[in-house]
Amino acid sequence: MNTVSRSPAGGNTFSGLFEKSKRYLPQITMLVVLLLIGRWISPTFFDINIRDGRLYGNLIDVFNRGAPIAILAVGMVAVIGTGGIDLSVGAVIAITGAVAAILINAGYPAWQVIVVALVVGLVCGVWNGALVAVVGMQPFVATLILMVCGRGIAQMITQGKIETFVNQDLAAISLGTVFSIPMPIIISFSVLAVGLFLFRFTSLGMFVEAIGINRRSTNYTGVNTVVILFLVYVWAGFCSSVSGLIVATNILGADANNAGLNSEMDAILAVVIGGTSLMGGRFSVVMTFVGALIIQAINADILTAGFQPHYNLIIKAVLILIVLLVQSPALKSMKLLREAKGRKA
Repeated sequence: MNTVSRSPAGGNTFSGLFEKSKRYLPQITMLVVLLLIGRWISPTFFDINIRDGRLYGNLIDVFNRGAPIAILAVGMVAVIGTGGIDLSVGAVIAITGAVAAILINAGYPAWQVIVVALVVGLVCGVWNGALVAVVGMQPFVATLILMVCGRGIAQMITQGKIETFVNQDLAAISLGTVFSIPMPIIISFSVLAVGLFLFRFTSLGMFVEAIGINRRSTNYTGVNTVVILFLVYVWAGFCSSVSGLIVATNILGADANNAGLNSEMDAILAVVIGGTSLMGGRFSVVMTFVGALIIQAINADILTAGFQPHYNLIIKAVLILIVLLVQSPALKSMKLLREAKGRKA
């Protein structure tokens, strides 16, 4: 009796896992190569040590400094999976930091400040979700509204100045550790775990992909696409507020002008590097997380090599161009044509 389980496609389980892993090979290879380049530039790149009960090292910095973008990207990937986009995540970071700084300086306990800051992010997500899912506004336009006015709201909260604070309990979000591991790393992997549960261990992920492929057909199957769309924007708002707390507590202040500036571009880049098409459909939470680490590894290599930070922008632009070219319908058609000719031969 044959005990080998079969996948829906007819192949055995192991071959199915192998085929799936091949899709992720480019991202994993890119991350490993970038880390090896860092090791080539600096022989101490992989060195990890403990100072004052906290892990330090370039490798730790890749995960630690990449945490805010990784969290944003985990929120963004579901939005892009539906064929949408969220341009407001950077503004939500600014608003969250402003609210947290003002409340902690007003004497509120850290746990209440954290709860309120997270609720602010959820409210921003509700706003975007209502405009996109309920009103039917284009995601680009709907989230652009909050992107534009969000920083104005943050500046109103802080009265146009950098609001600094000193509170060890709140600062622990960014400066604290668990078993010597920096808290941002713990938080980012926790958000990744929640994202995996929501979009890979429940039917929500399947519904998101179905909406990205064809929303009208998904409606005909009985799926409440309005609710699904609404939820993915709420999730993105929540992830933005978590990232905003990390950013604010890292500098012990709220800078409404610069906090989260251009971070929406980094989050989108992480998603597309992770293999998700901007047209929507199939997406990967884990590879999006890896995409964020790739971006931070690039930053680390540039800084380690002693180049100016503006080289980051050039390299990111080149990466976006390459990824979009790979995802272009023309190249996909050429690939399918070659495969068809190969089968005929």
